[in-house]
Amino acid sequence: MKYIGAHVSASGGVFNACINANVIGAKAFALFTKNQRQWKVKDLESKVIDKWFLELEKTGIQTKHILPHDSYLINLGHPIIENREKSFHAFVDEVQRCDILTLDRLNFHPGSHLRKISEEECLDNIAQTLNRVIDATPTSKVKLVIENTAGQGSNMGYKFEHLAHIISKVDDKSRMGVCIDTCHMFTAGYDIRTKEEYDKTWEEFSSVVGFEYLMGMHINDSKPELGSRVDRHDSLGEGKIGWDSFKYLMNDDRMDDIPLILETINEDIWGQEIQALYSFVEKA
Repeated sequence: MKYIGAHVSASGGVFNACINANVIGAKAFALFTKNQRQWKVKDLESKVIDKWFLELEKTGIQTKHILPHDSYLINLGHPIIENREKSFHAFVDEVQRCDILTLDRLNFHPGSHLRKISEEECLDNIAQTLNRVIDATPTSKVKLVIENTAGQGSNMGYKFEHLAHIISKVDDKSRMGVCIDTCHMFTAGYDIRTKEEYDKTWEEFSSVVGFEYLMGMHINDSKPELGSRVDRHDSLGEGKIGWDSFKYLMNDDRMDDIPLILETINEDIWGQEIQALYSFVEKA
């Protein structure tokens, strides 16, 4: 079973993400649980939390098919310790918000070295910060889900080896997961356009990271070319990846029972894109 949705707006309150997911016929969705471009935001109010559960029940969507995303400001690998500390506290708050909303995973970009430290030191900083986050939230059931990146600028996470390095240095691996973005994967140099290349790329993922960590995907086409290391999403079938790879994905049972989230560029056609993806599923 595939569970497809989109990263929908939670503007006006997290409960609106449930309403917006319902409108497009989603069976999964992603959201920001707070303003993603502000460090300080007010706590979730009880009336907002109550409305979240009310609207969530109306969708029929299970919480394991919801993939919240943390703030874009957070950089767990920041080379300056004071800034990394600020990101640590903000990330702990993100985990606690997920717990309040009974969400079991939190998607995040690993971090950036800002050309001030080496890639390995940045990766070690990320892992060390994640260990501190896990220690600070010992009763939490929230898994910390690393998203692969396109490798734009000084962003880490564009190689499968980066993801594996971080996980290897986290003490409690039961709290870790991975989200693979198809656009990021492609522009980082992993081809998925033909069945041969698709199989080769996922075999590499399996051997380097492991499918036991795959807890979500972002389903996007790509405006830039293969290996460009530029992060620009496109509508499905309109970019350099094309439809075939998404047909392979929809018939790959390794992607069953996880949130498959559109972050394509035209939200007006999300409903159509969701239906197109489901139409690719071959009947047994």
